[in-house]
Amino acid sequence: MRLRVAMLEDSDAVSAVLGPSYARLMAAAYPPELLARTLPSITRANPDLLSSGHYYLVEADTGEPAGCGGWSADPPGRRDDDPHRAHIRHFATHPDWTRRGVGRLLYKRCAADARAAGFTLFECWASLNGEGFYASLGFRPLGRIETQMPGGVLFPAIRMERSI
Repeated sequence: MRLRVAMLEDSDAVSAVLGPSYARLMAAAYPPELLARTLPSITRANPDLLSSGHYYLVEADTGEPAGCGGWSADPPGRRDDDPHRAHIRHFATHPDWTRRGVGRLLYKRCAADARAAGFTLFECWASLNGEGFYASLGFRPLGRIETQMPGGVLFPAIRMERSI
């Protein structure tokens, strides 16, 4: 596997991970009607993340996209004035690549880069099915939240944090 910084030109490759990952892996944790309303917006690559220099793509040796994810100083849709806290953003592993270290590889790169930028704490808004993954990385749950999605849909998640 190869991890590299994603670029705007990688939009299709990132969406090729987000689509099947979220559709299949979230199906056990969320009602079908909620997924039907949210998947169209959350399975598209985010141009702001792709142009940030802090969003990454993992590719298999064949060049096939296996995972994506990154970090930012701010959470989705708002500013964070805490100069020590960074945010995990839009992580996904293609279902054909789960349990092969893709997510850990992404997290390690995010942690190293965020630490080098002076951040000491990571926060993530984990999907209900992602809580176990983040807990295995040392994140602790802070409580359930509902994130505002396009169209006024509220999406249940778990706010988690860990030192980096």
